Amino acid sequence: MTDTPESPSRSWRDSLLIYLHPRVASMAFLGFSAGLPYMLVFSTLTAWLTEAGVTKASIGFFSWIGITYSVKVFWAPVVDRFQLPLLGRLLGRRRSWMLFAQLLIAGGLIGMSVTDPVGELEWIAIFALVVAFGSATQDVAIDAWRIEAVSLERQAAMSATYVFSYRLAVLMASAGALHMVSFATWPGVYLIMALLMGVGMVTVLLSSEPTVTGHSDAAFLEQRAQDYLERSAHVARPVRNAVAWFIGAVVCPFVDFLQRYGAQAVLLLLIVGAFRITDISMASMAMPFYLETGYTRADVANISGLYGAAMTVLGGIVGGVLVPRFGLLRVLLAGAVLAAATNLLYSINALVGAELWMLVLTISGENFCGGLAMASLIAWMSSLVSSDYTATQYALFSSLMTLPGKVIGGFSGIVVEQVGFFWFFIYAGGLGVPAILLVLWLMLRTRTGSL
Repeated sequence: MTDTPESPSRSWRDSLLIYLHPRVASMAFLGFSAGLPYMLVFSTLTAWLTEAGVTKASIGFFSWIGITYSVKVFWAPVVDRFQLPLLGRLLGRRRSWMLFAQLLIAGGLIGMSVTDPVGELEWIAIFALVVAFGSATQDVAIDAWRIEAVSLERQAAMSATYVFSYRLAVLMASAGALHMVSFATWPGVYLIMALLMGVGMVTVLLSSEPTVTGHSDAAFLEQRAQDYLERSAHVARPVRNAVAWFIGAVVCPFVDFLQRYGAQAVLLLLIVGAFRITDISMASMAMPFYLETGYTRADVANISGLYGAAMTVLGGIVGGVLVPRFGLLRVLLAGAVLAAATNLLYSINALVGAELWMLVLTISGENFCGGLAMASLIAWMSSLVSSDYTATQYALFSSLMTLPGKVIGGFSGIVVEQVGFFWFFIYAGGLGVPAILLVLWLMLRTRTGSL
């Protein structure tokens, strides 16, 4: 990728035509495959277990399955470096891992569909864990394929397309599944979802493997693993091979990142960690705010759910158009500012009260700006990774992206109890200021040639 984050060069027409690129179109179907399993091991599964009469205590333990998505960085090096036998030779490294993960997901969903949640709850948990592991692995492989498949200027369009189809799949696996239960059984619904994973499988088979060129710096790092093998002939071969693989697959990706960016690596990681604090930290208080303000569940479901998802998709699409037109860092800065500022709409809503027009305005602002911000953030993070260690480095970024917000968000209820919703959302907006300042600092260093 030779484009620079600050190199807008396309007309509006050319920016829009990016969405017709074959690999951008393929991203729509891969995003659907990525989004489909997520709700099937969370809220949709809890609905099935509740209706089956499983105790709340048992259902609560199923939330631990979600940890799988947060620790995918630990096996991302395997996805990055290990080529699957047979499938790897037929499809290439990225596509083989995507197909393998999709087969795991479909197999886990089929397993859940033939299992009794009351008499065989432990098997439901095992199959759900298989689905979650396959889903997280698919995320790693799809992210790597997305970054390697197109140039930097198309990354925002790729991420916007991904967000659109991912959201569509989430609706299918949540609201769609709940509607299906009215004319089918829960096992039947999960079997249908397993069949829908065929969308991603067909896309993988019809897509092409990205061509990636190695870099000399990575080759130098890989030589360190070879040096270790030559210096440790006295160590048992299995141990030597394992240590050498660890150096090449785990140590080298992080050393490569630090060597390429030097001291600036700290700034880049700070931006990744700070960018989404403002929206993640307030997310758990959004639903209590809606209900305590006086909105009905139907209002929240229709406006925050369906309409909000549409606005997120629209924001992502607009972000995908703006990046090639104005440059990545400018759109990233706009996303950081808008994500923080839209919290103020919630504060205004707290003063106005349960007015539907105000809820529409609030959801429109938050979700549209959030979609735009995410499209630019994903594209920017994609520009940071090395093609030699795509999966490992991006998995690090995606894990770091959510961690600080989740930690701070754990205290959101305490803040609301102390100061109320009006001041809480102002506080949440203020949490976005560090990200804005960090992006401005990055832009300044980029323009002065310090980065």
